[in-house]
Amino acid sequence: MVILVIAAIAIPNLVRGKMSANEAAAAASVKNIHSAEIIYQNSYPDVGYSSNLANLGTHGSNCETPTSTNACIIMDDALTSGLKSGYIFDLVGDGTTPTQGYTVTATPESSATGRCSVSTDQGGALRFFTPGATTASKGRLSQGSGGSSCEL
Repeated sequence: MVILVIAAIAIPNLVRGKMSANEAAAAASVKNIHSAEIIYQNSYPDVGYSSNLANLGTHGSNCETPTSTNACIIMDDALTSGLKSGYIFDLVGDGTTPTQGYTVTATPESSATGRCSVSTDQGGALRFFTPGATTASKGRLSQGSGGSSCEL
C-alpha cells in the first residue's frame, strides 16, 4: 500500500518534470535555429534565409563542401528532421527571393510531451503560446502550482 501511495505522488511529478524539460529543450532549439538562420543568410545572401530545416543541416552530406541545400550549420539530425524531444519543428520562409523572413514554430507532439508551443522569426523574439490559440504573443514560460504553463 505504501508503494502505491509513493507512486501516486511521484509519477505525476515525473511527468511534469519531463514536460518542463521538453519545453525548455524546444525553446533552446528554436534559439539554435534562429542563430543558424542568421549564419545561413550571411553565407548565402542570394538565397536569404533558409525555408526548411533540412537545408540548415547536413541533408545527408559529409559536409566537405557545404551548399545552400546542406549548409551543415546545425549538426543535430533530430532537430533538422523536424522532430526532437517530443516537439515538432516547422520552418517556413516568406516566399520571396531572396527569402527576407521566416517563422519557426515548435509544437508539442502530444499533450503528454508539452503544454506550450514556442516560435520566433527573423527578429529573434521568442513567443510562447498554447497550441491551438489564435494568436501568439510574447510570453514566458512560468512555473505555477500546476507545473509549467504558457503565460501570455
